[in-house]
Amino acid sequence: MGYGKYLVFRILNALLVLVIATLIMSALFVKVAREDNKSKLFEELRSWDQTEGKKIKQSLGEEEYWRQRAIEEQNLRKKYNLDKSFWGQVIEKTKRSLMWDFGQSTVSIGGTNNVRDIVFMYLPRSIVLFTTATIITMILGIYLGVRAANMPGSVFDRSLSIFALLTYSLPTWWTGMMFILIFAYKLGWFPLQSNFLPTDTILDKIHKLALPVLTFVFVAFGGWAWTTRNIMIGTLQEDFIMAARAKGLPERKVIYGHALRAAAPPIVTMVIFSLLGSLGGAIISEQVFSYPGMGMLYWMALNQGETNIVIGLTYFSVVLYLSGVVLADMIYGFLDPRVKVGASAKM
Repeated sequence: MGYGKYLVFRILNALLVLVIATLIMSALFVKVAREDNKSKLFEELRSWDQTEGKKIKQSLGEEEYWRQRAIEEQNLRKKYNLDKSFWGQVIEKTKRSLMWDFGQSTVSIGGTNNVRDIVFMYLPRSIVLFTTATIITMILGIYLGVRAANMPGSVFDRSLSIFALLTYSLPTWWTGMMFILIFAYKLGWFPLQSNFLPTDTILDKIHKLALPVLTFVFVAFGGWAWTTRNIMIGTLQEDFIMAARAKGLPERKVIYGHALRAAAPPIVTMVIFSLLGSLGGAIISEQVFSYPGMGMLYWMALNQGETNIVIGLTYFSVVLYLSGVVLADMIYGFLDPRVKVGASAKM
């Protein structure tokens, strides 16, 4: 019962935050869209003045010109949704966004103008690249971090810490450019660009993904190892670990069965948010490798003023992160009963 109330409380919290975040996001982008639409309206009205309006003024007189102009302006206001109030548009946009209806884009992308379809078209590409690289990074980083924590002060521990601080301080996009220069341009081991062609086989696609995955793992795994190592060192000094060793349990079971489980909550948080973050892509890194993922879509939408696509991508990110928070809370409640007891006591 306590765990059920805890979960309901967390889910309701997340839904409330989602509604508030969507309302704020809609207000911001509706304001931008209205200003953009006003500019388009004035431009079209001025064009009408110089063509149709000029003919009406010369043939039918001033009074008829102003009457026709008012009708034309009213039609344009309706065309660009300027006949509705600002808050009316915000509430409508919020409701539609919450129902995953983001409207249409002005240009066709991949044969469709439906923003939801466009987002789901680009999502698998980011999963293939960034989620794969994130999983490799996590496995490698946690494994090396646990090994370093088990031998603090050793050459391996000190070397790993220095290497982690060095690589983690490098920007991914800069490292990507250096890797392209060395491994693609100078050595010719990998292609210069990672965009897929219709004629590419599975091996061709793996070959094109290898360099960006290698770049991401090289930059990020050290940070994971360093963080895991610091968390595990504190846990390995706890009394229950000493008691487990005094009982004669195998060292492997002490580390992976006791210490790693006790240190799991912060590591689980990192895992969840890293996996969810990988779904959003990376704008600069995808530009460097010419990879058509979510980051590239975001950049294209910003450049072309595709407000509906920007709203769809932003809403998608909010939903992902709130889902991550709820999932992390669920796992916390499972791993550490004190979390759910504390939450239930406040209800």
